[in-house]
Amino acid sequence: MQKVFDMNFDPSSLKYNEAGLIPAIAQDHESGEVLMMAWMNIEAVQKTLETGRVTYWSRSRKSFWIKGETSGHIQELVDFRFDCDRDCLLVVIKQTGAACHTNRRSCFYTAVRDGTEEELMEPMEG
Repeated sequence: MQKVFDMNFDPSSLKYNEAGLIPAIAQDHESGEVLMMAWMNIEAVQKTLETGRVTYWSRSRKSFWIKGETSGHIQELVDFRFDCDRDCLLVVIKQTGAACHTNRRSCFYTAVRDGTEEELMEPMEG
């Protein structure tokens, strides 16, 4: 895949937490649906911008994970944004398949309605 963005942007200009991480919210480029939230470190930001494949940092495995690398549920970067404080990312993506590891379209599939948890969507077929 070709380089997506001009790397005159300096990822170190973002504000990372004490663990060197920044939250990244993934949003579908067509529907606007919020699909998931994960963490990136400076190298994951660089890899995402260089390859166009969204790359996160796994806190539990202490390693990079490229979304869809094993599941085939790929996230292609459409737009890379950060908030006014430079401490939170919004990756606007083209999502192939489920975004959630539970095989649901979104990780945000549970709501509290009238004081009760309600499951909003079933796992996807396949």
